[in-house]
Amino acid sequence: MSATINPPQERTCELCGRAERWDAEDTGWRIVDDPGNVYCIHEWDINGTYMPIED
Repeated sequence: MSATINPPQERTCELCGRAERWDAEDTGWRIVDDPGNVYCIHEWDINGTYMPIED
């Protein structure tokens, strides 16, 4: 029995609104439009309700 990990592809900061998308080619997060507050300690919207494991 093996589980598949399904990582998030998008995330948004709940404090400043910065939105990012995962870039698989560069294996990193990329800003979508507005960088938001560059001094923000980002609080991403990925929390306990996100389920990264698929059976």
